[in-house]
Amino acid sequence: MTYRRAVIPALVGGLLITLLLWWAGSSTPVLQLRGTNSVFDPQSVIELERWLAPWSYDSPAELMSGEPVGGSTAMSGGTQYADLYSTAMQIRFVAVFVLFLAGALLLVRRIPPTQGRTPATLLALWAWAPVAGTLAVTVSAPWLIASRGHGSYRVLPALAGVIASSGPVTVFAGLLTAVVTVLVARVTAKGEDPLPRRSVSPRAARLSASVGTGVVALSLVVLSYQSVAARIQTSFGGGGMLSEPGDLLRQWLLLGGWTGPASTGLGDWLLYRAVDVLMLAVVWWALRLLPGLLTRATVPAMAMGAVCATVLGLLGSQVLHMTIDDTAGVYGPVHRFSALGSGVPAALTFGIAAGLAAVATLRLAGGPDTGGVPAGRDTADVPG
Repeated sequence: MTYRRAVIPALVGGLLITLLLWWAGSSTPVLQLRGTNSVFDPQSVIELERWLAPWSYDSPAELMSGEPVGGSTAMSGGTQYADLYSTAMQIRFVAVFVLFLAGALLLVRRIPPTQGRTPATLLALWAWAPVAGTLAVTVSAPWLIASRGHGSYRVLPALAGVIASSGPVTVFAGLLTAVVTVLVARVTAKGEDPLPRRSVSPRAARLSASVGTGVVALSLVVLSYQSVAARIQTSFGGGGMLSEPGDLLRQWLLLGGWTGPASTGLGDWLLYRAVDVLMLAVVWWALRLLPGLLTRATVPAMAMGAVCATVLGLLGSQVLHMTIDDTAGVYGPVHRFSALGSGVPAALTFGIAAGLAAVATLRLAGGPDTGGVPAGRDTADVPG
């Protein structure tokens, strides 16, 4: 699909997800109404407030109170902090629009919803939504931290906390946005000559998928083991504003967390490890199909496709964890969905690395047929 045709659905998707997130944030005061407790239990209300807070334009009450330093001075300081908060939110919403637009433009162009690619386009756009939300939160984090009045104190742990706050809202908003974007893309694609599915050697596709999945497994299996994660948390020092980087490193390096079977029952341990295996299976299958789905296996397209594959595997594992979670009776039913969207920073880090490793392997193993768009049958879709 040409850029001229792809930019229309990308613009629609960027505007829609921005509006949905703005609407979700502006709905936060509704949870304080008296009738809310008759609909949700108190724990669910607290959980929903935590979900919506990162997208709320309302300045927190502590920003307006100020310290009693003295009359107009305290009022002026509180106003400045509130202005910083408003600036952070403006940057956040502009960033989520731009980032989703850029990603959707590349995805719709390289995986147009034609020739049997529609489900793949839908899933890729859905996976890109929480990535765009996480990056937008990251970009606006310095202003948000400064608005709290202690921007020079424990900056890196505060940055890690802000990055982890994008929450499940982007996952739900991203699903609706992906559906609408694909529908618009199918309309704009009418009249354009359909691009044939790529012909990729099954052996090259399997090898590149295995290498890419191995990169993701490095985070999920090796770095996420308790003793290794603890070393990452505590081994890196620093001073001043750059002290305590452990929380931030865990955000961008760890896709999960696990220990040996001695820490829990063997049956539960095996069940959770089976979920990890299924996540890697989803990543492997998506990476195997990716070269055949792309109109051209460029480095940016493979890297973004691998990020989306990793996020999809992560979301799938989180949904499976919901089914075996027994804390809903304690924390409320909304708590079941609280883990959705967590781990996206690490999925971005290792998704990009997996995509780069996969495209390098594909070009080494696949020969010259990986560089063009031949009018042949896509053998990467055929098991064997």
